[in-house]
Amino acid sequence: MRSDMARLRCGKTIPLLGMGTYCPKKDQESTISAVHQAIKIGYRHFDTAKIYGSEEALGTALGQAISCGSVQREDIFVTSKLWSSDHHDPISALTQTLKTMGLEYLDSYLVHWPIKLKQGVSEPVPKEDEFEKDLGIEETWQGMERCLEMGLCRSIGVSNFSSKKIYDLLDFASVSPSVNQVEMHPLWRQSKLREVCEENKIHVSGYSPLGAPGNCWGSTAVIEHPVIKSIALRHNATPAQVALRWGMSKGASVIVKSFNGARMRENKRALEIKLDDQDLLLIDQLEEWKLMRGDFLVNQTTSPYKSIEQLWDNEI
Repeated sequence: MRSDMARLRCGKTIPLLGMGTYCPKKDQESTISAVHQAIKIGYRHFDTAKIYGSEEALGTALGQAISCGSVQREDIFVTSKLWSSDHHDPISALTQTLKTMGLEYLDSYLVHWPIKLKQGVSEPVPKEDEFEKDLGIEETWQGMERCLEMGLCRSIGVSNFSSKKIYDLLDFASVSPSVNQVEMHPLWRQSKLREVCEENKIHVSGYSPLGAPGNCWGSTAVIEHPVIKSIALRHNATPAQVALRWGMSKGASVIVKSFNGARMRENKRALEIKLDDQDLLLIDQLEEWKLMRGDFLVNQTTSPYKSIEQLWDNEI
Protein backbone atom coordinates (compact mmCIF):
# COMPACT_ATOMS: atom_id res chain seq x y z
CA MET A 1 0.00 0.00 0.00
CA ARG A 2 1.24 3.50 -0.82
CA SER A 3 2.53 5.60 2.05
CA ASP A 4 -0.01 8.34 1.31
CA MET A 5 -2.93 5.97 1.88
CA ALA A 6 -4.55 4.19 4.82
CA ARG A 7 -6.60 1.01 4.68
CA LEU A 8 -10.10 0.99 6.17
CA ARG A 9 -11.56 -2.01 7.99
CA CYS A 10 -13.75 -2.69 4.94
CA GLY A 11 -10.60 -3.16 2.84
CA LYS A 12 -10.91 0.07 0.90
CA THR A 13 -8.01 2.53 0.91
CA ILE A 14 -8.39 6.22 1.77
CA PRO A 15 -5.92 8.97 0.74
CA LEU A 16 -4.37 10.61 3.80
CA LEU A 17 -4.75 14.11 2.34
CA GLY A 18 -8.29 15.22 1.61
CA MET A 19 -9.84 18.42 0.30
CA GLY A 20 -12.69 19.97 2.26
CA THR A 21 -15.37 21.70 0.20
CA TYR A 22 -17.41 23.58 2.80
CA CYS A 23 -18.13 27.01 1.36
CA PRO A 24 -20.10 29.44 3.56
CA LYS A 25 -21.28 31.42 0.54
CA LYS A 26 -22.23 28.22 -1.30
CA ASP A 27 -20.42 29.59 -4.33
CA GLN A 28 -20.88 26.81 -6.86
CA GLU A 29 -18.55 28.17 -9.54
CA SER A 30 -15.70 28.75 -7.09
CA THR A 31 -16.10 25.23 -5.73
CA ILE A 32 -16.12 23.67 -9.20
CA SER A 33 -13.01 25.61 -10.19
CA ALA A 34 -11.20 24.71 -6.95
CA VAL A 35 -11.96 21.00 -7.34
CA HIS A 36 -10.60 21.04 -10.90
CA GLN A 37 -7.42 22.69 -9.60
CA ALA A 38 -7.15 20.13 -6.82
CA ILE A 39 -7.44 17.22 -9.24
CA LYS A 40 -4.69 18.67 -11.43
CA ILE A 41 -2.47 19.10 -8.35
CA GLY A 42 -3.07 15.48 -7.39
CA TYR A 43 -5.82 15.46 -4.76
CA ARG A 44 -7.95 12.32 -4.86
CA HIS A 45 -9.92 12.58 -1.61
CA PHE A 46 -12.87 14.99 -1.43
CA ASP A 47 -15.12 15.72 1.54
CA THR A 48 -18.59 17.25 1.47
CA ALA A 49 -21.91 17.10 3.33
CA LYS A 50 -25.52 17.97 2.65
CA ILE A 51 -25.36 20.92 5.04
CA TYR A 52 -22.21 22.30 3.34
CA GLY A 53 -24.15 23.13 0.19
CA SER A 54 -21.28 21.84 -1.96
CA GLU A 55 -22.50 18.39 -2.98
CA GLU A 56 -23.79 19.54 -6.36
CA ALA A 57 -20.68 21.57 -7.23
CA LEU A 58 -18.33 18.78 -6.17
CA GLY A 59 -20.32 16.24 -8.15
CA THR A 60 -20.32 18.50 -11.21
CA ALA A 61 -16.56 19.00 -11.06
CA LEU A 62 -15.86 15.30 -10.56
CA GLY A 63 -18.22 14.37 -13.38
CA GLN A 64 -16.49 16.77 -15.73
CA ALA A 65 -13.04 15.51 -14.76
CA ILE A 66 -14.07 11.88 -15.20
CA SER A 67 -15.74 12.59 -18.55
CA CYS A 68 -12.66 14.28 -19.98
CA GLY A 69 -10.37 11.53 -18.72
CA SER A 70 -8.49 13.61 -16.15
CA VAL A 71 -9.23 11.00 -13.52
CA GLN A 72 -11.10 7.73 -13.14
CA ARG A 73 -13.94 7.26 -10.68
CA GLU A 74 -12.20 4.37 -8.92
CA ASP A 75 -9.22 6.63 -8.16
CA ILE A 76 -11.39 9.18 -6.32
CA PHE A 77 -12.49 8.87 -2.67
CA VAL A 78 -15.70 10.83 -1.97
CA THR A 79 -17.22 11.36 1.47
CA SER A 80 -20.55 12.95 2.32
CA LYS A 81 -22.62 13.01 5.48
CA LEU A 82 -26.10 12.33 6.78
CA TRP A 83 -27.61 15.54 8.13
CA SER A 84 -29.23 15.41 11.55
CA SER A 85 -32.79 15.95 10.30
CA ASP A 86 -32.50 12.90 8.01
CA HIS A 87 -31.71 10.33 10.71
CA HIS A 88 -35.14 8.76 10.23
CA ASP A 89 -34.31 7.69 6.65
CA PRO A 90 -30.62 7.43 5.69
CA ILE A 91 -31.46 5.50 2.51
CA SER A 92 -33.57 8.32 1.06
CA ALA A 93 -31.03 10.92 2.18
CA LEU A 94 -28.14 9.11 0.53
CA THR A 95 -30.18 8.44 -2.60
CA GLN A 96 -30.82 12.17 -2.87
CA THR A 97 -27.14 12.96 -2.28
CA LEU A 98 -26.14 10.60 -5.10
CA LYS A 99 -28.71 12.21 -7.40
CA THR A 100 -27.45 15.68 -6.48
CA MET A 101 -23.84 14.67 -7.10
CA GLY A 102 -24.47 12.57 -10.19
CA LEU A 103 -22.67 9.59 -8.66
CA GLU A 104 -23.59 5.91 -8.44
CA TYR A 105 -22.03 5.47 -5.00
CA LEU A 106 -20.05 7.21 -2.27
CA ASP A 107 -16.81 5.84 -0.92
CA SER A 108 -17.79 6.85 2.61
CA TYR A 109 -21.08 7.99 4.15
CA LEU A 110 -20.95 9.37 7.69
CA VAL A 111 -23.49 10.26 10.37
CA HIS A 112 -22.60 13.96 10.65
CA TRP A 113 -23.45 14.51 14.33
CA PRO A 114 -24.61 12.34 17.25
CA ILE A 115 -27.75 14.44 17.55
CA LYS A 116 -31.15 14.27 15.90
CA LEU A 117 -33.18 17.17 14.54
CA LYS A 118 -36.81 17.19 13.52
CA GLN A 119 -37.55 16.27 9.92
CA GLY A 120 -37.18 19.13 7.46
CA VAL A 121 -34.75 21.22 9.52
CA SER A 122 -32.15 22.38 7.01
CA GLU A 123 -30.44 25.28 8.74
CA PRO A 124 -27.04 24.87 10.40
CA VAL A 125 -28.27 26.88 13.40
CA PRO A 126 -31.25 24.91 14.72
CA LYS A 127 -33.78 26.43 17.09
CA GLU A 128 -34.44 24.89 20.48
CA ASP A 129 -37.72 23.30 19.43
CA GLU A 130 -36.07 21.68 16.39
CA PHE A 131 -34.04 19.20 18.45
CA GLU A 132 -35.28 15.68 19.15
CA LYS A 133 -34.57 14.42 22.65
CA ASP A 134 -34.62 10.80 21.52
CA LEU A 135 -31.43 10.33 19.51
CA GLY A 136 -32.59 7.05 17.97
CA ILE A 137 -29.06 6.28 16.82
CA GLU A 138 -29.69 2.51 16.72
CA GLU A 139 -32.41 2.89 14.09
CA THR A 140 -30.28 5.42 12.22
CA TRP A 141 -27.32 3.05 12.13
CA GLN A 142 -29.54 0.24 10.85
CA GLY A 143 -30.41 2.56 7.97
CA MET A 144 -26.73 3.26 7.38
CA GLU A 145 -26.01 -0.48 7.29
CA ARG A 146 -28.80 -0.90 4.76
CA CYS A 147 -27.18 1.79 2.57
CA LEU A 148 -24.03 -0.30 2.58
CA GLU A 149 -25.93 -3.50 1.74
CA MET A 150 -27.65 -1.75 -1.19
CA GLY A 151 -24.33 -0.63 -2.66
CA LEU A 152 -25.09 3.06 -2.24
CA CYS A 153 -21.75 3.48 -0.46
CA ARG A 154 -18.57 1.49 -0.01
CA SER A 155 -18.15 2.22 3.71
CA ILE A 156 -20.10 3.81 6.56
CA GLY A 157 -18.91 5.79 9.53
CA VAL A 158 -19.55 8.63 11.92
CA SER A 159 -18.42 12.17 12.60
CA ASN A 160 -18.02 14.08 15.86
CA PHE A 161 -18.50 10.92 17.95
CA SER A 162 -16.80 10.84 21.35
CA SER A 163 -15.27 7.70 22.83
CA LYS A 164 -18.47 7.11 24.78
CA LYS A 165 -20.57 7.45 21.64
CA ILE A 166 -18.30 5.01 19.81
CA TYR A 167 -18.71 2.44 22.58
CA ASP A 168 -22.49 2.96 22.59
CA LEU A 169 -22.60 2.39 18.83
CA LEU A 170 -20.44 -0.72 18.95
CA ASP A 171 -22.82 -2.28 21.48
CA PHE A 172 -25.50 -2.78 18.83
CA ALA A 173 -23.86 -2.29 15.42
CA SER A 174 -23.85 -5.25 13.04
CA VAL A 175 -21.32 -3.36 10.91
CA SER A 176 -18.80 -1.29 12.83
CA PRO A 177 -17.97 2.21 11.55
CA SER A 178 -14.96 2.43 9.27
CA VAL A 179 -14.31 6.12 9.97
CA ASN A 180 -14.78 8.69 12.73
CA GLN A 181 -14.21 12.21 11.42
CA VAL A 182 -13.45 14.71 14.19
CA GLU A 183 -11.63 17.95 14.83
CA MET A 184 -7.95 17.12 15.19
CA HIS A 185 -4.79 19.22 15.08
CA PRO A 186 -1.56 19.64 17.09
CA LEU A 187 -3.36 21.65 19.77
CA TRP A 188 -6.34 19.27 20.02
CA ARG A 189 -4.78 15.88 19.57
CA GLN A 190 -7.67 13.53 20.45
CA SER A 191 -5.31 11.06 22.16
CA LYS A 192 -7.97 9.09 24.05
CA LEU A 193 -10.35 9.00 21.09
CA ARG A 194 -7.60 7.91 18.71
CA GLU A 195 -6.71 5.09 21.09
CA VAL A 196 -10.33 3.91 21.26
CA CYS A 197 -10.67 4.08 17.48
CA GLU A 198 -7.42 2.21 16.91
CA GLU A 199 -8.47 -0.56 19.30
CA ASN A 200 -11.68 -0.97 17.30
CA LYS A 201 -10.11 -0.60 13.83
CA ILE A 202 -11.85 2.71 13.16
CA HIS A 203 -9.91 5.14 10.99
CA VAL A 204 -9.72 8.70 12.34
CA SER A 205 -10.12 11.50 9.82
CA GLY A 206 -9.27 14.97 11.10
CA TYR A 207 -11.05 18.13 10.05
CA SER A 208 -9.74 21.63 10.79
CA PRO A 209 -6.19 20.19 10.88
CA LEU A 210 -4.74 23.72 10.77
CA GLY A 211 -7.10 25.09 13.44
CA ALA A 212 -9.47 26.58 10.83
CA PRO A 213 -7.71 29.95 10.39
CA GLY A 214 -9.85 32.42 8.50
CA ASN A 215 -13.13 30.99 9.77
CA CYS A 216 -15.26 32.65 12.44
CA TRP A 217 -14.93 29.62 14.72
CA GLY A 218 -11.25 29.03 14.05
CA SER A 219 -7.90 30.45 15.08
CA THR A 220 -4.35 30.94 13.81
CA ALA A 221 -3.01 29.48 17.07
CA VAL A 222 -1.84 26.25 15.39
CA ILE A 223 0.10 27.73 12.49
CA GLU A 224 1.37 30.63 14.63
CA HIS A 225 2.55 28.48 17.52
CA PRO A 226 6.30 28.99 18.12
CA VAL A 227 6.96 25.25 18.50
CA ILE A 228 5.21 24.46 15.21
CA LYS A 229 7.14 27.29 13.57
CA SER A 230 10.47 26.06 14.93
CA ILE A 231 9.85 22.53 13.66
CA ALA A 232 8.88 23.95 10.27
CA LEU A 233 12.08 25.98 10.12
CA ARG A 234 14.18 22.92 10.90
CA HIS A 235 12.57 20.96 8.07
CA ASN A 236 12.52 23.85 5.59
CA ALA A 237 8.74 23.56 5.62
CA THR A 238 5.75 25.72 6.50
CA PRO A 239 3.82 25.50 9.78
CA ALA A 240 0.79 24.27 7.82
CA GLN A 241 2.82 21.42 6.36
CA VAL A 242 4.06 20.45 9.82
CA ALA A 243 0.54 20.44 11.24
CA LEU A 244 -0.79 18.32 8.39
CA ARG A 245 2.12 15.89 8.53
CA TRP A 246 1.62 15.51 12.29
CA GLY A 247 -1.94 14.32 11.71
CA MET A 248 -0.86 11.85 9.05
CA SER A 249 1.95 10.59 11.31
CA LYS A 250 -0.76 9.53 13.75
CA GLY A 251 -2.37 7.41 11.06
CA ALA A 252 -5.18 9.87 10.40
CA SER A 253 -6.31 11.33 7.14
CA VAL A 254 -6.56 15.12 7.23
CA ILE A 255 -9.26 17.20 5.54
CA VAL A 256 -7.92 20.64 4.73
CA LYS A 257 -10.00 23.30 3.01
CA SER A 258 -8.44 25.82 0.67
CA PHE A 259 -9.62 27.02 -2.72
CA ASN A 260 -6.29 28.78 -3.36
CA GLY A 261 -4.10 26.89 -5.82
CA ALA A 262 -0.81 27.88 -4.18
CA ARG A 263 -2.08 26.83 -0.75
CA MET A 264 -3.34 23.53 -2.15
CA ARG A 265 0.12 22.81 -3.55
CA GLU A 266 1.72 23.81 -0.25
CA ASN A 267 -0.61 21.50 1.66
CA LYS A 268 0.06 18.58 -0.67
CA ARG A 269 3.80 18.90 -0.09
CA ALA A 270 3.14 17.94 3.53
CA LEU A 271 3.24 14.36 2.23
CA GLU A 272 6.96 14.81 1.56
CA ILE A 273 7.89 15.86 5.12
CA LYS A 274 9.27 13.40 7.65
CA LEU A 275 8.81 14.37 11.30
CA ASP A 276 11.20 12.69 13.72
CA ASP A 277 10.52 11.41 17.24
CA GLN A 278 11.71 14.66 18.81
CA ASP A 279 9.29 16.68 16.68
CA LEU A 280 6.40 14.44 17.68
CA LEU A 281 7.37 14.60 21.36
CA LEU A 282 7.48 18.41 21.29
CA ILE A 283 4.01 18.53 19.75
CA ASP A 284 2.63 16.00 22.22
CA GLN A 285 3.76 18.27 25.06
CA LEU A 286 1.87 21.33 23.81
CA GLU A 287 -1.00 22.67 25.88
CA GLU A 288 -4.28 21.66 24.30
CA TRP A 289 -7.31 23.71 23.33
CA LYS A 290 -10.27 23.04 21.12
CA LEU A 291 -12.24 24.98 18.56
CA MET A 292 -15.92 25.68 19.03
CA ARG A 293 -16.87 22.23 17.72
CA GLY A 294 -20.53 22.31 16.86
CA ASP A 295 -20.97 25.85 18.16
CA PHE A 296 -23.90 26.17 15.77
CA LEU A 297 -25.59 23.42 17.80
CA VAL A 298 -25.15 25.18 21.13
CA ASN A 299 -25.68 28.71 19.88
CA GLN A 300 -26.45 30.88 22.91
CA THR A 301 -29.40 29.14 24.58
CA THR A 302 -31.13 27.73 21.51
CA SER A 303 -30.15 24.10 22.15
CA PRO A 304 -30.90 21.54 24.85
CA TYR A 305 -27.11 21.04 24.98
CA LYS A 306 -25.86 23.82 27.23
CA SER A 307 -22.17 23.43 26.53
CA ILE A 308 -19.79 22.10 23.91
CA GLU A 309 -18.62 19.47 26.38
CA GLN A 310 -22.17 18.26 26.98
CA LEU A 311 -22.73 17.92 23.25
CA TRP A 312 -19.42 16.11 22.85
CA ASP A 313 -20.01 13.62 25.66
CA ASN A 314 -23.81 13.83 25.47
CA GLU A 315 -24.65 12.36 28.83
CA ILE A 316 -28.23 13.59 28.72
